[in-house]
Amino acid sequence: MFKGKRSLLSLGIIGTILFLLAPMAFAGEADIKLPDLASVVFNIFGSPVGGKTILEIGLVVCLIGIGFGLMQYTQTKNLPAHKNMLDVSNTIWETCKTYVIQQGKFLAGLWVLIAACIIYYFVGLQGASVGNVIIILAASILGILGSYGVAWFGIRINTVANSRAAFASLSGKPLNIVDICLRSGMSVGLVLVSIELFFMLAILGWIPSELIGPCFIGFAIGESLGASALRICGGIFTKIADIGSDLMKIIFHLPEDDPKNPGVIADCTGDNAGDSVGPTADGFETYGVTGVALVTFLALAMAGNPEMGGKLIIWIFAMRIMMVITSLISYFVNDAVSKSLFGDKKEFNFEHPLTNLVWITSIVSIAITFFASHALLADVPPVGGISLWLALSIIISCGTIAGALIPELTKVFTSTSSRHCAEVIDASRQGGASLNILSGLVAGNFSAFWEGLAILILMLIAYIVSQSECIMTLMPEAFKFAAPVFAFGLVAFGFLGMGPVTIAVDSFGPVSDNAQSIYELSMIEKRPDAKEVVKKAYGKEPDFALAKHFLESCDGAGNTFKATAKPVLIGTAVVGATTMVFGIIILLENMFGGAIAKLSLVQPEIILGLLMGGAVIYWFCGASTQAVVTGAYRAVVFIKENINLDKEEADIKDSKEIVKICTIYAQKGMINIFIVIFFMALALSFFNPYFFIGYLIGIAFFGLYQAIFMANAGGCWDNAKKIVEVDLAEKNTPLHEASVVGDTVGDPFKDTSSVSLNPVIKFTTLFGLLATEIAVTMTNPGLKLGLSAVFFLIALAFVYRSFYGMRIAEKG
Repeated sequence: MFKGKRSLLSLGIIGTILFLLAPMAFAGEADIKLPDLASVVFNIFGSPVGGKTILEIGLVVCLIGIGFGLMQYTQTKNLPAHKNMLDVSNTIWETCKTYVIQQGKFLAGLWVLIAACIIYYFVGLQGASVGNVIIILAASILGILGSYGVAWFGIRINTVANSRAAFASLSGKPLNIVDICLRSGMSVGLVLVSIELFFMLAILGWIPSELIGPCFIGFAIGESLGASALRICGGIFTKIADIGSDLMKIIFHLPEDDPKNPGVIADCTGDNAGDSVGPTADGFETYGVTGVALVTFLALAMAGNPEMGGKLIIWIFAMRIMMVITSLISYFVNDAVSKSLFGDKKEFNFEHPLTNLVWITSIVSIAITFFASHALLADVPPVGGISLWLALSIIISCGTIAGALIPELTKVFTSTSSRHCAEVIDASRQGGASLNILSGLVAGNFSAFWEGLAILILMLIAYIVSQSECIMTLMPEAFKFAAPVFAFGLVAFGFLGMGPVTIAVDSFGPVSDNAQSIYELSMIEKRPDAKEVVKKAYGKEPDFALAKHFLESCDGAGNTFKATAKPVLIGTAVVGATTMVFGIIILLENMFGGAIAKLSLVQPEIILGLLMGGAVIYWFCGASTQAVVTGAYRAVVFIKENINLDKEEADIKDSKEIVKICTIYAQKGMINIFIVIFFMALALSFFNPYFFIGYLIGIAFFGLYQAIFMANAGGCWDNAKKIVEVDLAEKNTPLHEASVVGDTVGDPFKDTSSVSLNPVIKFTTLFGLLATEIAVTMTNPGLKLGLSAVFFLIALAFVYRSFYGMRIAEKG
C-alpha cells in the first residue's frame, strides 16, 4: 500500500506526532462517566422495565436486521443470470476485492499507530491493567473494522446483484430490475445500521463503567478514520475511472460501456469503490459519531442528574432500535404497494417506487417515535404545559422530516423530470458544453439556497421547542445555553431515523449503473444461447432493445437517488457537529471559566477562525479534484495509446492497468488530504482554542453549502446526459458530446469533493476535542506556539504538495 519514500515519510510524521502527544491525548475522554444504566427503570404502560432489558432487546433486533440482510444476499445470489453476465460481474468483483484489500492495509497501518499511543498512555503512564487496555484497543478495532466490514459487505452484494439486475431486464418487467437493486440496497442499509448499533449497545451495556468513555471515543475515532480514508479514496478512484471511460465517447465516438474501451471495467469497479464502499463506510461512521456525540453531551451536561441522564441515554438507543423495525415494516409495505401499482407495467417512472419507500418510512418512523417516546417517558411529570416525551418527539421528527424533504428538494434539481435538467439540455443544444456547464452551476447554487433554508427552518423549530420549560429544567444552571445544542443533536439523530432506507436508496445507484455496463460488456445480444436461457428463466422471448431502455431508465433513477442521500448525510455532519463542539466549550469553561463570553462574534478569534474554516474547505475541494484530474489525465493517455478498435473486447491486462492508475492517484490524493486535516486541527487548537472553535464552525457551515452545491450541480449534469441518451436518443451528436463534458465536470463535484466533506467535518470535530485537550493542558505558552507553528508548516507543506506534487506533466 505505502510505496515510495514520500508515503512512508507521511505515515512516519503522523506516527511520531501521535506518539509524542499520547500522554495527553486521552485524558479528558477517560474521565467521561456515564450513569449506572442498570438502575434505570421505565414504567411502560404500568409495567416496570429495566434499561438493561431494553438494551438486550436491542441486541436481538440487531441480529434480526443482520439476518435479514444476509438472507437478502442469499436470495439475490440465487436469482438467474446468463453465464457471460456472471463472468463480467465476477471480473468486477475481483478488481473491487483487490482495491478493498489494499485499503484495508492502509487502515491497518493507521490502527497500529493509534494502538501504540493507547498502550503507551494507559500502560506506561496510567498503570492500567492489560485486560482494560485490551478492551479499549478492541473498541478502536471495532470502529475501523465496522466501517471496513460493512463496506466489504456492500461491495460484495452489489457485485452479486448487478448481473442479476442486468439479466432481469430481459424479463420484460422493469419492476424486477428495481426490486433487485432495492433489495441489495436494503440489505446493505440494515446490515450497516444493525452492526453499528450492536457494537454501541455492547459497549454501553456490557463494558465496565470506567471504560465506557474511552471505549466510545476510541470506537468513534476508529470508524471516523475508516470512513474518511474509504470515502476520500473511493471518491477519487471512481471519478478517475468514470472520466477516463466517458471521454472515449467523444474521442473515439464509442457507445456507452463499449467492451473495446479498457476504461469500462475500471469504471464499474469505481462505481462500487466510490458509490458503495464510500457511502457504506460513511453511513456507518455517521450513525456511530452522532450517537457518541449525544451520549457524551448527556454525560457532561447531566452529570448532576444521573437518573434522568440514564433515562435519556436509554431512550436515544430505544429510538435507534425502533429504526430497524420501522425500516423493515416500510420495506415490505412498499414492496406490496409497488407490485400493486407497477407489477405489470412496462412504462413507469422508476423513481416512484423509491420515492414511495422514503415517504412511507418517514411517516411510519414519526408515528413510532411519538408512540415509543410516550411509552418510555410518559411518567416524567410535565413542566410548563408540555410533556418531555412530546417535546423530544417533535424535535426528532424535525430531523426525520428532513430525511424525506431534502430528497424531494434534491429531485427538483437532479431528477430526469426536473426543469433544471431540461434547462441544461436546452442550453447545451445551442450553446454546447459552455452553456451546459453554466446551467449546471446555476442548479447547484439554487439547490444550496433551498436545502439550506429547509435545514434552517427545521433547526429553528427544534430551537423553539428546546426553549420549553420541560427541556430547560433538564439542564443545570451553568448549561442552560446548551438546550438548543441538545436539540440540534437530536435533529441530526432524527435525520438518521430512517437510516436503512436512506442507505438503501443510495446503494440502489451503483447496482443499476453496473447492471447497464454488464449488459453491454457481456455482449448478450450476440450470444447464441441467450434467447434459450432467457426463455427458460422467464418463459418468453427477450426484447433486447426494450431491455436496454429499462436499464438506462433505471440508471437515471439511481443517479437521482444517489444525489438525494448526499445532502442528508452532509446535513447530519453539520447539525451533529454543533453537539460535538459542546464538549470543547465545556472543557474550556471548566478549565478557564468565561468560555461563553469569549465565543461572541465580536471576538476577533471567532471571526478569524470562521475565515480559516472556509479556506480549508475550498482547499479540500481543490485538492480532491486535482487528484481526479491528474489520475484521469493518466488514464486517458493510457487508453488512447493502447485501445484497439479492431477488437471486440479490450485486453483484460489494459483494464487492470487503468484500475492500477486509479488506485495510485486515489492513495496519493488521500494521503495529502488526511495529513493536512490532521495537522491543521493540531496547529489551530494549539494556537488558540477559541480560534479553533470558530474554525470548526466555519468548516461545518462552509462545508454544508459547498457540498450541497457541488453534489446537486453534479447530479443535474449527470441526469441531463442520461436524458439525452435515453429519452432523446441523441447519442454521438454534438448535444451528446456537450452533455458528456458537463457530466465529466460534475463527476468530481458530486462523487469526490462533496461527499467526502461529510467524514472530513466529523473527523475534524471529533479529533478537535482531543486536540484542544492536548493544547490546554500545556502550561508553556512558548512551547505551545512553537508546536503550533511546526504543525501549521507541516500542513502547508502538504497543501503545497496536493497541487504541485500532483500536477499534470506532459510526460510521465
